[in-house]
Amino acid sequence: MTDNHVSNDPVRHDPHGHKPRTRAAHRSRRWFMNKALLAGGVSAVAVMGGYVASTASAEDATTGDAAATPSGAPTGGPPAGGGFGQTVAYDDFVGVTTDGTVVDDLYAIHSTGVSTAPVIRAAASFLDSLTADQKEATLFDVDADQWLDWTNVDSNDRDGVALRDLSAKSRAAGMRLLKASLSARGLKQATGIRRLNQFLGEYSGDTSKALNEDAYWFTVMGTPSATGAWGFQFEGHHLVINYFVLGDQVVMTPTFMGSEPTKITYDGVHYHLFKEETAAGLKLFRALNGSQRAAALSSDAKSGTDMVAGAGQDNATIPYTGVPGGDLTRRQQKLLVDLVEVYVGNMAEGHARVKMREVEKHLDDTYFYWIGPYEDDSAFYYRVHSPVVLIEYDAESALAYHGDRSTASATASATASASPGPGGGPQGEATQQHIHTVIRTPNGNDYGVDLLKLHRDTDH
Repeated sequence: MTDNHVSNDPVRHDPHGHKPRTRAAHRSRRWFMNKALLAGGVSAVAVMGGYVASTASAEDATTGDAAATPSGAPTGGPPAGGGFGQTVAYDDFVGVTTDGTVVDDLYAIHSTGVSTAPVIRAAASFLDSLTADQKEATLFDVDADQWLDWTNVDSNDRDGVALRDLSAKSRAAGMRLLKASLSARGLKQATGIRRLNQFLGEYSGDTSKALNEDAYWFTVMGTPSATGAWGFQFEGHHLVINYFVLGDQVVMTPTFMGSEPTKITYDGVHYHLFKEETAAGLKLFRALNGSQRAAALSSDAKSGTDMVAGAGQDNATIPYTGVPGGDLTRRQQKLLVDLVEVYVGNMAEGHARVKMREVEKHLDDTYFYWIGPYEDDSAFYYRVHSPVVLIEYDAESALAYHGDRSTASATASATASASPGPGGGPQGEATQQHIHTVIRTPNGNDYGVDLLKLHRDTDH
């Protein structure tokens, strides 16, 4: 099998012509946004949509590589402790662990029996449809830092090629790539997220930057191949899909999906995003007995944001917390499996079944953790965590959407099922109208990193 090799030179050679990203440059792309987000409060709100201009200028003087491209309406990022950490380089990637030590021998190169040919064809067709300049901007090495340099905030500072800049032919090819990679449910969810991002731009009065359904970028890492390692990333506000392929194996993590709002009628269509994720979490928690709930429940008070494994948390240390699967009854374990499948099931059905078999092998060591109340319309947080899967669901405080009001668009109408607390913002009352979710592969296999290492150790 073949793939792009890593040079032994001190500075990595990039055959696609991209300027090697120094540590300072890599740090600056998200650094000052993350710093403000971690500070929380008003300063966090000020930069949710991009970068604070004065901070950008100061950072420019230090690193010479910063950009300020605010979207005009803040939404998407967490305050202190809310999941934003420091973006790391690919070579420094460890993965999410419970104590800083990666559990060995969890992943292996093997035949799954599920073809990746449709994804390979779709990716090759997409690349062939691009202009030379677009292809140059889109292609990266299979072990590029680009994998880790993603964010869910509404920023225009992204690599690759955006849907809005594609020809009709290229756009259709990009949509075929998503369709080949995702299940029907996953594609519907991704499309809904993009549509409600368009609504949010209209609601906020500015669709010209990142709050629209076309401000989503494709990058391709490596060369689409039936034998080598490659993948792609689809990135924008509230939607980030990382899709790694090696032979007939697929890793579709980290995948971040979110929305604000989540339940609305827009342009004559009723949307209710994350309905299944909400219902499956509630069903499992309500099925727990008293002692199990005591083990799972951290607090019945929900903060504005509780996500810990979001953007910039590729090397996060997250101990197991909650009730273990080994303490659940058979019926409760089935509900736990059903919950995981809602998230894993966003990828194409055959590959989702492969992943679910991997998850079920570690069911006894899969922990379920909960924060907040558990009524149908409650805002709550839950986490599912095992050696091979990490899932977070977080109902967050309102940042940009505050219920019914007239907008500049005659096509937009909103019906809110929950409204934010006084003042809104990152520290406001959490609501099901702003939900973030993420799924990861702990212990070193996000972005397929562990499989790529095994591939190179075995075949090169």
